[in-house]
Amino acid sequence: MALPQAKQDATEARIAGLSLPEGGWAEPARREALARLRAMGLPNARDEYWKFTRPDTLVSAEAPAARVLETDETPLFDSRDRLKLVFVDGVFSAEESDDPSLEGVTIDRLAEAKDIHWAKDLYGVLEARGQDPVARPLAALNTAFATDGLLIHVTGKPSKPISLIYRHVSDTSDAILHHVIKVDAGAEATILENGPAAARFNKCMEVDLAEGGRLHHIRAQGRDHERRAATHVFARLEKESVFKSFTLSVNGAMTRNEVVVEFTGDDAVAHVAGACMGDGDFHHDDTVFVTHDAVNCESRQVFKKVLRNGATGVFQGKILVKPDAQKTDGYQISQSLLLDEDSQFLAKPELEIYADDVACSHGSTSGAIDEDGLFYLRARGVPRGTAEDLLTIAFIAEAVQEVEDESLQEDLVERVAGWLARRRG
Repeated sequence: MALPQAKQDATEARIAGLSLPEGGWAEPARREALARLRAMGLPNARDEYWKFTRPDTLVSAEAPAARVLETDETPLFDSRDRLKLVFVDGVFSAEESDDPSLEGVTIDRLAEAKDIHWAKDLYGVLEARGQDPVARPLAALNTAFATDGLLIHVTGKPSKPISLIYRHVSDTSDAILHHVIKVDAGAEATILENGPAAARFNKCMEVDLAEGGRLHHIRAQGRDHERRAATHVFARLEKESVFKSFTLSVNGAMTRNEVVVEFTGDDAVAHVAGACMGDGDFHHDDTVFVTHDAVNCESRQVFKKVLRNGATGVFQGKILVKPDAQKTDGYQISQSLLLDEDSQFLAKPELEIYADDVACSHGSTSGAIDEDGLFYLRARGVPRGTAEDLLTIAFIAEAVQEVEDESLQEDLVERVAGWLARRRG
């Protein structure tokens, strides 16, 4: 089917402002991604998976300006012993980063990787697999044009987390980053991400987990009120592997986080969770697609959104169970706490099941602060604002508890409490 002219024109206008990196092992994958992009076109409001989220500012030829927020707030994870790798407006900063040498892992830059590299077999591969049955054109754009990113090969169990820190300096920065993470059999690592990254940010992360491999992914998106971001995580799980990803989002004019998980080995586990706090001109979209194509695998999707002053939250989640994926355990829940009558939560939960021995469920709810709980706390002398904050923190607790490390849970809850206190003030 021919691409509509309007979509074709918008796609070519976006491509015209970018340069396809030439040469090296990634060039064939980049050209294939560019062909995919031209075939599907950039998204618009008519596309089924974009009907709740207007992609205009994510696909425009020029990035909308976003002021850099000056704050004295301590960045998340700062108190932790971690391997720090810093990007400034989408460009790796060796001066601000630690030496990337760490036992149990090798780390290279996409911009500097030599012709013979393990990532050649993965770069763009999981993104391409994730285009079916739902087109993800912003991910194809990323694979084609990303000029920097990290290639992380986990061969053992690193002694500390690998921390990716994103700094936003220019009001007009338009960053495209692509990370590839390969976890060997029996290996395990934790990836931390935080920072606003750029005025507009397009990031793709491909994660390949071998048999028994484990990856914990915890990220925080916040600080800049006007930033716009479109992120994708593509994860492929082999036998008995474990992938757990949690995202905390605060602020931001437009955020679209997509996670695509594919089970290709039996007895694997994937948990994808998120909590977001939105105030005013805030639009946050979590779109998740989990494909069960192996026996006895477990997936969980847990998303909580707290919205006020006209903020908008979106959740689109799907569990696809293929015919041979017997004994699948799939769970999905999306809930919103609306702190006023002006905010809205739009949800589209889906199950598509072709196996008969499964346990799958989904649910979605929206509501206000629990008046009984509020009365209980007020009756015991707790001020109304503090009581509302306590109930809000309790509301998002199920999502935060998907993080295995309890000390990280505490850091995340502390950050939420700080956000609530500032809004109350």
